[in-house]
Amino acid sequence: MAENKAATFETSLKRLEEIVHALENDSVTLDRSVELFQEGRELARRCEGLLKTAQDTIDAAIAGPPAEAKPALARDLLSERPDDELAF
Repeated sequence: MAENKAATFETSLKRLEEIVHALENDSVTLDRSVELFQEGRELARRCEGLLKTAQDTIDAAIAGPPAEAKPALARDLLSERPDDELAF
């Protein structure tokens, strides 16, 4: 499989399953098994990265937008001043 950076998770997983099936059936040479193993490792890494990205997106959605600082009210500003300062 030529490396396709735009491959979806589902496409990558399907190819990984095909590789596992080929390796389990003992129907390939040793050299081909090594090639398939290397391709499978790359696909597994890609799937892990895609899953992590998806989890990060879900976590961010659950957390919601960051809390915004509330604007200070005039009375709050007045109460923060020392007694000897005027609020003007």
